[in-house]
Order: sequence, then C-alpha cells, then structure tokens
Amino acid sequence: MHTYLVMSDAYIALADGRVLEARTRVPGRTRGELVFTTAYTGYEESLTDPSYAEQILTFSYPLIGNYGVRAERFESETVHPRAAIAREMTDDVAEWLAGEDVPAVDHVDTREIVTTVREEGAMACGIAAGEDVTPEDAVAEMEACVPMSDHTDIGAQVTIAEPTVHEGGGEVDVALIDCGAKGSIISSLTERGADVHVLPYDATPEAVEAIDPDVLFISNGPGDPENFVDAQAVVDAFAGELPLAGICLGQQIIASALGGSTKKMAFGHRGVNQPVRDLRTGQVVMTTQNHGYTVDDTGPLEVTQVNVNDDTVEGLDSEELEVITRQYHPEANPGPHDSLGFFDDVLAMADARRRVAAD
Repeated sequence: MHTYLVMSDAYIALADGRVLEARTRVPGRTRGELVFTTAYTGYEESLTDPSYAEQILTFSYPLIGNYGVRAERFESETVHPRAAIAREMTDDVAEWLAGEDVPAVDHVDTREIVTTVREEGAMACGIAAGEDVTPEDAVAEMEACVPMSDHTDIGAQVTIAEPTVHEGGGEVDVALIDCGAKGSIISSLTERGADVHVLPYDATPEAVEAIDPDVLFISNGPGDPENFVDAQAVVDAFAGELPLAGICLGQQIIASALGGSTKKMAFGHRGVNQPVRDLRTGQVVMTTQNHGYTVDDTGPLEVTQVNVNDDTVEGLDSEELEVITRQYHPEANPGPHDSLGFFDDVLAMADARRRVAAD
C-alpha cells in the first residue's frame, strides 16, 4: 500500500476481498461494477457517456482534469458512472462531480485496480468516502452490488423522456432508438443532412412506423443486450423492410433480434486505442470503445471486422437484409477519427432505399 501526504478518508472494497485506501474528492457511498478506461483524454466524454450507468469508472491515465471541464464536450446532460476513481483528480473535475452528487476518490494506485480487473474481470465494487466512514461501510456497499445482467430495466435510466426530432436538413429520416445514445452519434447524423427522430428505448413498432423512416438506428447504451427486449422486437418487426444500423449495444441488439446471441466479456473494451481489422480490405483502424458484452453468434449477419487483440466481432453487415453495425464508436468522441465514414455508409444505404421507393 502506498503512503501519501493526505490522510486516507475513503475506502474501495473489491469483490476479491481487498479494501483499498483512498482520498475523498467527493463524499458519498455507492456501489457498481468496477471497470476501467485506458483513454488518456476524453474524461468529460467518458463521464457523460450513458454506457457507464451502474458502473464505477477507474481512469488508468494518472491525471484526470488537466484541461479543465467544458460542457460542450459532454455526451449527455448528466454524469452516468456511479463513482469515479483516479490516481490524481483536479479540483475542476471534483467540483463538477460534486455538483452531480457523484462520489469520487483519488490517491490510490490505479495501476493495481486496472491489473486486478484485467486478471479477474469486471467485479462488484463498493465505495465509502467522507468523514467517519469505515472499511466495513465500503464492504457493505460492495456486497449489495447487483450484477450487471440483473439490471433488467437499465434502459429506463438513460433513455429520452419523450420523442424528439433533431433536424439536419431533411435529406434522410432516421428513427433512432435511444438505449443511452451519445449526443455525438445524433450530431454525426444531423451534420450529414439527416433528420433524426429519437424514440425511447421501449418504443413500439407502431411508433417507428408512424415516422416512416429511411433507416432504423439502434444506439449504444449500458447493460446486458438481452434485457432490451422492446428494441429487439422493433428490429424484428422491420428486418428486411427497413435498412438497419447500430453502434455498440445496438450491434448486439440487432444480432440478437436476428437469431444470434451475445455474451459477457471478462473486462470489456474501454478506451480510445482499440485496433480493428476490416476482413475485406485488411485495413486496420484505431477505434474508441466502451462495452462489456459482445456478439457471440452472429446469426445471418456476416462478420466484416474483428478486434485485432482478441478477435471479437467489431462489424456486421448484410446486403440482403440491409444491415450495417459496428461494435466500436465511429463518432470518435473521444478518440481517433479513423471510422467516421460509417455514418456516410449508413446514410448511403438509406438514400439507396429512397431512390428505389421513388422508382
């Protein structure tokens, strides 16, 4: 255990039985699935990414907050992780998290946490931070942690309250099922001339049909894709009738709805340096990722891209069904811009459908 100048007043309880000492930046008690991100920039985007709901986010990069906090970088209106852990956290970030009532701790060896998660997998974690807390408080939080797959209605935490439209010029109408969509996914579509009709995660096929869209888009989001039964039902209703596109959780939902299956990963992919190979061209691109589940059985869909590190499915296509999905985040906030062309491909697929319908 490292010794610091500031006395420890926070505790992190891990499911493997260890309790780590830390310093309180934002007091509170909470619990969640312990995960880490390897990104060295983009802490604002990560903390506002709805895909981190019900998780405790550890930053592997040692200094979080070195370029301040700017709302224009946020991916949603609120912070979604249950807590944040850093080696060193600036006052700017701590004050922001305090305003969101999100517990935060630092002065802990995050290398040890990252190594533990890599070796043992994402695990239950409890945090107790502030005056008069004890290690037992953190352990009690950890023991009350619910496994991610048991959060059966996690979509309700992150979805839009009411349907809304983001106008981009009216060239294409996109029906986007919001399972926890990042704002930059929507802006990536509107910047290319699409009108994006955002629907709640539990939208019905009738709600989609009322829009008469050119493409059905399933967003990213948190949790187990098998729990998003309404989104799967929408995909099933329009498969073969509408072009389908999805990102991250969206890829998993589409694959499951079309007869495939998914599985939980040991510790997932979270960071901005994940290499992905296109099986058709051999090209390798660097990608931004944030997911703890992956497609296991692809059903009728063709695997077109794989992760270079572990061969997990990164891209699925089907010309016959008009499907294109990606496991990574092509909108690249934060991260490299190697894969922004995905959105052009989605809208080209929708344009082709419109031309056929006009003929």
